[in-house]
Amino acid sequence: MTRAALLVLADGRFPAGGHAHSGGAEEAVKAGRITGAAGLEAFCRGRLHTSGLVAAALAAAAAAGADPAELDAAADARTPSPALRVAARRLGRQLARAARATWPSPELDALARAFPKGAHQPVVLGLTARAAGLGPADAAYCAVYESVSGPATAVVRLLSLDPFEATAVLARLAPELDRVVDRAVAAGHAVCSDGTDALPSASAPLLEIGAEAHAAWPVRLFAS
Repeated sequence: MTRAALLVLADGRFPAGGHAHSGGAEEAVKAGRITGAAGLEAFCRGRLHTSGLVAAALAAAAAAGADPAELDAAADARTPSPALRVAARRLGRQLARAARATWPSPELDALARAFPKGAHQPVVLGLTARAAGLGPADAAYCAVYESVSGPATAVVRLLSLDPFEATAVLARLAPELDRVVDRAVAAGHAVCSDGTDALPSASAPLLEIGAEAHAAWPVRLFAS
């Protein structure tokens, strides 16, 4: 295992398509729930402990060797919003393309054949980490960081928020990212013995509702 692979995978310049998604921040900005750094921090904290936790556990389980088809079904069950399911699969398809070019893997090839329209992104992320020689914790860290860095980057563009302030928000959340990763990795390992019922199912109804509203906008800066 080379830990430097984690830097490549977590780098925002890795061509996985995440730059086109705001993680719900665009809708939250328009609704007035994010107006500055404080609102961004509250939004990211909520996302981290709900959808971020679920994504991290799915990624950790995939990296630990759990059945990706079962994990994908579990991800579907934990994503009530059709718009978010579409976004997750689109991101999964793009990540799989980038991952297969970067870390060729029979497991990634098999996943692409089984899910030609894309598997859920956290599942692909876990298999990508596995192909890169990384472990469940590494996959979980990538997932939780994406869950907050995506909205932070989007809000800089949407509100012209000072990038220093957005980065400070991420730094303040760092200890909570560690705790969420610990929970996600424990759940991910449990899946291998207890099945997908061991995965968390933390929900964020406002994110789901916001995603459906955002998908209907005639003009938007971000895809989700």
